[in-house]
Amino acid sequence: MSSLLSLQKPVRTPVYFLGIGGPNFMEETDHPAYSQIVTVGKEITTKVKPKAVVVFSAHWQAGPSTVQINAAEETDLVYDFYGFPPHYYKYDYPNKGSPELAEMVIEKLQDADINVERVERGLDHGVWAGFMVAFDPIKNPLNVPIVQVSLFGNENWNQHYRMGQALESLRDQGVLIIGAGMAVHNLHDYRAMRASGRTMPYAYSFDEALKDAVTSDPEERRATMSALIRGDEAREAHPTLEHILPLREHD
Repeated sequence: MSSLLSLQKPVRTPVYFLGIGGPNFMEETDHPAYSQIVTVGKEITTKVKPKAVVVFSAHWQAGPSTVQINAAEETDLVYDFYGFPPHYYKYDYPNKGSPELAEMVIEKLQDADINVERVERGLDHGVWAGFMVAFDPIKNPLNVPIVQVSLFGNENWNQHYRMGQALESLRDQGVLIIGAGMAVHNLHDYRAMRASGRTMPYAYSFDEALKDAVTSDPEERRATMSALIRGDEAREAHPTLEHILPLREHD
């Protein structure tokens, strides 16, 4: 891995949780979140300047006690969505993986007694649709390897926390860790409210509570996040937890 990460010791990278919608987000340029994601992307390429990216997406879950990792350098995108206009399935997002970095991730996970499977799997839309906005291939290319790691196929908050802890030291080697999900993800309520243009009240309050939790004192953050996710409002915001679990990889 020395060829990729060890030329000089970089400053510890931050971590990011990107709230990314469906594939249509790529074309919703007037949405307030669109400009925010563009800004975050420019911050990453111009200030953080990572050597590589490890990303977790809400749209890839492996087994209850096993995670998977794309260990290939070249893979096709995964178009894991349905019912969209045909042109959405023609989008391309240029990217390369890193077998070297994948092996480093695997070693760190195995050292933490986490079962890992090597696979060849392209980026799913939970990654590439948002990266298309944040890291536009023409306007703001990322130009570093991207290695995607799955979530566990469960909702065990502490198990996902352990995985994040196992990979934390990568930040000292110039690797940027990104979780791609949503602060609020309730498709049933979203569809019910879409016609009226209204937003469910819990969306605002849970979003604020989440901000408070992730910016709380580091010594208290784990307990604060765990308490938040066990609350009734969390289940309103997330009937299933896969869209909030990528946050647990680095809280």
